[in-house]
Amino acid sequence: MPSLKSFRLRIRSVQSTQKITKAMKMVAAAKLRRAHEQALAARPYAEAMDKVLAALGQSFKGTGPKLLAGTGSDKVQLLIVATADRGLCGAFNSSIVREARRVIRQMLAEGKAVKVLCIGRKARDQLRRDFGSLIIDTITDLGRPRLSFGDAQKVSARVMELFDAGEFDVATVVFNRFKSAMTQVVTVQQLIPPPPPAQDSAPATTGGAIYEFEPDEADILADLLPRNLTVQIFRALLENAASFYGSQMTAMDNASRNAGEVIKKLTLQMNRSRQASITKELIEIISGAEAV
Repeated sequence: MPSLKSFRLRIRSVQSTQKITKAMKMVAAAKLRRAHEQALAARPYAEAMDKVLAALGQSFKGTGPKLLAGTGSDKVQLLIVATADRGLCGAFNSSIVREARRVIRQMLAEGKAVKVLCIGRKARDQLRRDFGSLIIDTITDLGRPRLSFGDAQKVSARVMELFDAGEFDVATVVFNRFKSAMTQVVTVQQLIPPPPPAQDSAPATTGGAIYEFEPDEADILADLLPRNLTVQIFRALLENAASFYGSQMTAMDNASRNAGEVIKKLTLQMNRSRQASITKELIEIISGAEAV
C-alpha cells in the first residue's frame, strides 16, 4: 500500500489540476456569452444572403458568373475543415474531423478529386495521418486576440485565389453549429457555387423571381459574390467559436467534477491507510507490553 506521503502528494497534484480546470471553465463561460451573441447576430444576414444568391444562381442557369453558377462540373472538390488550434474542448474537434473523413471517403468513392484546406491546427494534425496528401494548405492563429471579419477575409482570399486559378469546382465547409453549451451540430455547407434553395424553404411559385440590377449587374455581382463568400466563412468561424467555448466549458466542468471524485477517493484511502498504520502500532505496543 502506498505511504501517507505518497497519498498527500497525489491529492495535492489533483487539487492543483482541479484549480486549473475550474479557472478554464470560468474563462470559457465568460467568452461563450460574447461568442454566442456574435453567432446569433450573424445568422439572419448570412442566411438571407445565401438564399438570395441561391435563387440568383437558379435564374442564371449556368450563364452567370462562375462564382455564382459554378464551373459546370463537380470533379474537383475543395473541403474546408474548420477546427480550433487548441484542445481541451471535449469532442469539438474530433466530431468535425470525423464528419470530414466521412465526406472525403464519400467523394473519393464517387470518383472525385478532393483537396483539403485546414483551418486550425487540430484539423491538420488529425487528418494528416489518413489524408495528408490531400491537404493543400493550413490557416492557423485566427481569432487572436478576438475573432473579426478580417480573419474571414483571410480565409476567403485564399479560397478565391484557388478558385481563380482553377484549382477546384465546388467548395464546401465543415464546422460546428452552436445549439447549446451541451450540444453542437456538425454542419456541412456548400459555399461555391451556392446550393439551390430547399423546396420547402419557400412557397411554390409558377415562375422565377425577377431581379433588377442597378446600376449594373456585373458590378453588383462582382462585389456581392466575394462578399457573400466572406460572410458565410465568417458565420462558420463565429459558430465554431461559440461551439468551442461551450464544449470547453462543459469539458472543464466535467474534469473538475472528476477531480473532486478522485480527491474524495484518495482521501478515503489515505485515512484507511493511516488508521491501519495506527492500529498496527497499537497492536505492537500491546504485544510488547504483554511479553514483558
